[in-house]
Amino acid sequence: MERVFEVEDFPEDDTSPKTKRQKVDEKPAGGCIDLTEDSPASTRKPSEEDDGKLSVISWNVDGLDTDNLAERARGLCSYLVLYTPDVVFLQELIPPYVQYLKKRAVSYLIIEGGEDGYFTGMMLKRSRVKLVENEIITYPTTKMMRNLLVAQVDFKGQKLCLMTSHLESCKGHAEERMKQLRVVMQRMREASDDFTVLFGGDTNLRDTEVTKVGLPSSVCDVWEQLGKQEHCRYTWDTKANNNKTVPFVSRCRFDRVYFRPATKDGVPRLAPDHMALVGLEKLDCGRYTSDHWGIYCSFSAG
Repeated sequence: MERVFEVEDFPEDDTSPKTKRQKVDEKPAGGCIDLTEDSPASTRKPSEEDDGKLSVISWNVDGLDTDNLAERARGLCSYLVLYTPDVVFLQELIPPYVQYLKKRAVSYLIIEGGEDGYFTGMMLKRSRVKLVENEIITYPTTKMMRNLLVAQVDFKGQKLCLMTSHLESCKGHAEERMKQLRVVMQRMREASDDFTVLFGGDTNLRDTEVTKVGLPSSVCDVWEQLGKQEHCRYTWDTKANNNKTVPFVSRCRFDRVYFRPATKDGVPRLAPDHMALVGLEKLDCGRYTSDHWGIYCSFSAG
């Protein structure tokens, strides 16, 4: 597994989009690469409006699939360059994948939701998001090593509570998945009213399960809030994504973003203003960065 990520062994087989290839391949003197130096945002001074926006990517990167894994991890890094998100929620990380990201994406602080097997993680852009504290909340009855990773951060003077999780997989585990969703929603609902709360992750949820659990009135599903746009409905889509060979077509909205605004007087009110899917381009190896599409969201002060 470690050998998959001997990154300097792959200079002739880079799968990043061609326009972003050069910087990713260069090996600096210190052995680390600051990806954001090659970002579109670095070539211009952000407007005041852009500067106050919060941008987020949530993505199950399928680290358990070791085929073309170094190329696919490099693909993830190329999207970080292109979008320069403030916050990244990741699921299905494995330890070598995390080490790769720490080496390549030094402009981000990486928080891990585990150490063994596979787990979730968060990436915080050091220049814009400051970590205050983080914790891991266990799901007592999970059979799949799942938990809830929570971080309290400061974003330009605003208090954010960030959460990510990979809820129990497969149709037969709906009861456990709904239990886990209840934990997430309880934490979102009970967060202090001066915090903006944001959850992103691979929920594996079916709409009927969400209906059974119910969302608190203060929490919105960002995709629904933005008008249920068809082009970013399906995040796991075997009709369009052939990373997994399955004998049937499955199109599901497994990956979801939930949002609860701060309500305390005098606290800036962020609101979702944009959503898109990322990872839709095939890499040079003929596969996609993951079997899931990633979700990109931005939030602005209302």
